[in-house]
Amino acid sequence: MTDAVAAVLPSRRRIRGWIAFDWASQPFYTLCLTFVFGPYFTATVAQSLLADGLPEVAADARAQQVWSWALTGIGLAIALTAPLLGAMADRSGSRMRWIATFGAFYALGTAGLWAMTPDASAVTVTLLAFAVAMIGAEYTTIFTNAMLPSLAPRAEIGRISGTGYALGYAGGVLALLTFLLLFADDGDGTTILGGAPALGLDGATREGTRAVGPFTALWFVVFMIPFFVWVREPARAPQPVSLRLAWADVVALLRAVPGRRSLMAWLGGSMLYRDALASLYSFGGVYAVLVLDWETTQIGVFGILGAVTAAVASWIGGRLDGRHGPKPVIVGAVLILTGVVVVLAMTSRDAVLGVPLAPGSPAPDVLFYAVGAVIGGAGGVLQAASRTMMVRHADPDRATEAFGLYALSGKATAFLAPLLIGLATWATGSARLGILPVALLFLSGLALLRWVDPDGDR
Repeated sequence: MTDAVAAVLPSRRRIRGWIAFDWASQPFYTLCLTFVFGPYFTATVAQSLLADGLPEVAADARAQQVWSWALTGIGLAIALTAPLLGAMADRSGSRMRWIATFGAFYALGTAGLWAMTPDASAVTVTLLAFAVAMIGAEYTTIFTNAMLPSLAPRAEIGRISGTGYALGYAGGVLALLTFLLLFADDGDGTTILGGAPALGLDGATREGTRAVGPFTALWFVVFMIPFFVWVREPARAPQPVSLRLAWADVVALLRAVPGRRSLMAWLGGSMLYRDALASLYSFGGVYAVLVLDWETTQIGVFGILGAVTAAVASWIGGRLDGRHGPKPVIVGAVLILTGVVVVLAMTSRDAVLGVPLAPGSPAPDVLFYAVGAVIGGAGGVLQAASRTMMVRHADPDRATEAFGLYALSGKATAFLAPLLIGLATWATGSARLGILPVALLFLSGLALLRWVDPDGDR
């Protein structure tokens, strides 16, 4: 049975199992990339540079550059291999083996984040572990997304995609809240409840915060069980699998793209705005640490607020997607996020939107919490609707290859936003102004959507 035939035979249990992946995998992005490990890593590197005699502003900027270069390299590695592995997965006739393999990468890599001690002596090892974890997270997402066209008829895809993201963000909220209450420690070694981290972890050596890696790995392993129990792929005849044949498939797909105006505009536009969104996620917590001097627990509350709004907005966005299609939903979300970047660039501890503040004013903190809610809501909607739009451009029987191409377009310029942020930060000497190029990426992506057919072109 082909994926196209299976698309008219939806299974409620299969859909629930597929959605469970979003719940299981989201904590990597919520805890490790954005709100706990990323800020902890940059703060630790900055403190090490400060101890070596670098001025505070320069140390903050250098730490942000290290994080941005790391994300750049990982993104390029994923971009260059995603379509090829996608084509191999399609040829193999089974995506589940690929999901299991890269799921192991996810678990082992995240567990390795424990190595980031407060003296910054294991930066290289930690970044290697983070690279393994991110590769695992991104590839398992590619393979599970490729199952979406076969889950239900086309009219239901937007709702399912939105529900998946909503449940994923709900899982991220629960994981983040649990971690904040029991483990995450601030500089004084205590959690948000004022006590020592759970399980006898030593707050003095930041073991509570470092436990974010093993915690995320365990969460993924446990909550992937429903996925592997309930999700069954439609039977597909395997084809010969080799790098040469997979490469030929990729070349044929790439050659066809210029003749498909809607697909080409879609890949180009989404490439730019997804890069911008990923940078907002990656640097939001970093911005809070370097510009507003927030502690880990404050960033965690910020993350919970953003994830809650993302869950609610993704669910609503999925319904809007089902009713009006993904394109208008995408346009609205991109416009909102562009405004957010401008607000961030005009906010500091001393002024908000150009208006000077009295010393100790809580206005920047309040505004940043509001910004976090907007980023979470609009970002969740944008990701869910984008997944639906890719389905409208994909051949159901070669969906993994198509989503590999989607990943390539998303990662082909994954270096661009971190690079522009790094260059802008270096040129201005300001972590706050360094985020401005992200607004340009959002607007550039929006301009290309003009040529995207709302119904796709598959």
